[in-house]
Amino acid sequence: MSDVVVDTSTWIQFLGGRPAAELEAALAAGAVVLPPIVVAELVSGARSVRDRAALVRVLQDLAVHQTPFEHWVRVGELRRRLRARGEAVSTPDAHVAQCALDRDALLLSRDTVFERIARLEALRVRPG
Repeated sequence: MSDVVVDTSTWIQFLGGRPAAELEAALAAGAVVLPPIVVAELVSGARSVRDRAALVRVLQDLAVHQTPFEHWVRVGELRRRLRARGEAVSTPDAHVAQCALDRDALLLSRDTVFERIARLEALRVRPG
């Protein structure tokens, strides 16, 4: 299985107990890749120290997409191209999309912004 980038929206559903067959398969195959912003978003939403510790245990062994300077240049370029075509997206959403684009990976997300990006860029996205 090739890399699968997983957005915060999919993690929230999964950690809340909703079935997520593609995420479960990607986890079993060791194919999940985390955008760094997703780690921060998930940890910031933990309701207790215990929840935070459990979350960190789940995430800590997963691959994290590396984001050198050039990645952030591509994030900015992606936002610029999208804006020029009438689609304004946040920097965090552009970052998640760019992580998937950098790896030519499938993006699992329940956030419709990524469907809009996929109509304009070579982003492969499915509800997670």
